Amino acid sequence: MNLLTPLTSSVSLRMEAPAEKVWDLVSDVTRIGEFSPETFEAQWTRGATGPAVGATFKGHVKRNGVGPIYWAPCTVTRCEAPRVFEFRVGTQGRPINNWGYRIEPDGEAACVVTEYFRLEPALPVKVYWLLLGRLRNRTNQRGMRTTLERMKLVVEK
Repeated sequence: MNLLTPLTSSVSLRMEAPAEKVWDLVSDVTRIGEFSPETFEAQWTRGATGPAVGATFKGHVKRNGVGPIYWAPCTVTRCEAPRVFEFRVGTQGRPINNWGYRIEPDGEAACVVTEYFRLEPALPVKVYWLLLGRLRNRTNQRGMRTTLERMKLVVEK
């Protein structure tokens, strides 16, 4: 493994719903607890009330679904309705990773939704990924699949 290569992974799922409906769901961070197996709640912070580049929120995470439990500071980095919603996890000076959703129309009333993460290129993160990345990636893949499947049930009602 090259420690200088950015590490990323993604899961995609087709949903029988218009991109705008999916966008409303993925960009409302206060609803993530309904879908994610690890982040059981989130709230906008520092006066933010909705998705916009620079808006901040914090996610309450139960790592691997069992712990430890902690609040993770997040900042919206891409907000292109109804196509891309992305946020950075970590503080401005110490970002750890980025999570996001890409929504691509697939016909008139359907879309393909991709959830992804991308690690920051900091050496400590790369070393962690080298040692535990295979296990963590498997956990992230399962979590992203679960999140998208739960969202699909809501948007296809």
